[in-house]
Amino acid sequence: MGNVTVIGLDIAKHVFQIHGVDESGAIVVRRQLRRAEMLPYFGNLAPCLIGIEACATAHYWGRELGAFGHEVRLMPPQYVKPYVKRNKTDAADAEAICEAVVRPSMRFVGIKSTDQQAILVLHRGRDLLVRQRTMLSNAVRGHLAEFGVIEKQGMAGTMRLVAVIADAGDARVPDLARQVLASMAGQLRDVMTRIEALKCAMMAWHKQNPISQLLADIPGIGPVTATAIAATVADASVFTSGRQFSAWLGLVPRQHSTGGKQRLGGISKRGDGYLRRLLVTGATAALERSKSTRARPWVQAMLKRHPKKKVAVALANKMARTAWAIMNTGEVYRAPKAAA
Repeated sequence: MGNVTVIGLDIAKHVFQIHGVDESGAIVVRRQLRRAEMLPYFGNLAPCLIGIEACATAHYWGRELGAFGHEVRLMPPQYVKPYVKRNKTDAADAEAICEAVVRPSMRFVGIKSTDQQAILVLHRGRDLLVRQRTMLSNAVRGHLAEFGVIEKQGMAGTMRLVAVIADAGDARVPDLARQVLASMAGQLRDVMTRIEALKCAMMAWHKQNPISQLLADIPGIGPVTATAIAATVADASVFTSGRQFSAWLGLVPRQHSTGGKQRLGGISKRGDGYLRRLLVTGATAALERSKSTRARPWVQAMLKRHPKKKVAVALANKMARTAWAIMNTGEVYRAPKAAA
């Protein structure tokens, strides 16, 4: 029995399962570790290949184990599942991970740095606050509509409703309802202040990150989308092409082809839904600008044949491919020659 060369690690909150094999594939170790035992165990282990499913805390453990000299590879869980034998257990999962990590066709996930994960926390926090702002705005509008107080859509209209709530002399709103609505209005203002603070922090990170600044030059991609892409994609070279990157985002048609006959459906919606939503939103905004569409004759041609939302997804696909090329080469975005 030789030394451990490959380990499949099934991570969890408190109990971790490892499955190690030697060069010949013979099982060398199969055991459980408590959380406190993880770092001492791998610190005393000779450098080897460690496979982990890309799930919660996987990037943390990838950084910690990589510091000991181990080669850590993260894999999407759906690619590991076919290697699970019969019933699902922690031991079976660890064995499947150990088997999958050495497959030559396996795809891996780049390990994110603490800086990248920090800006992603900022993005997720901002997204949560934006949804809370929408909920509070809709609640204020709905409650005031019961008293015949209506305003136009948008935050400007909502703030005019907040002014109505603050006006104690407005007899349209009963005092009892005004007390509750005043509390909601205060919470709305507090959420908006926090969103603005997070946006300022995001802009500061954007100005310090060269990749994010390069991505922001692409029409339809602003600082928010640029920082999200730069933080999410730790290593763009793991994608062999721009199409593979856009497919990872779920911006290509779902395919169900057989017998030499190609069948394409709608977009697959796989991958990172947050990035996909930002790109489609940016593409929709770019379609509203006449200068952006003149630079892309194919966009004008598609608008004559397809609905605007479908064209926006196609443009988002193109933006994703351009972003991949810029991240891979480090070159500055060059507008199409037609724009000149």
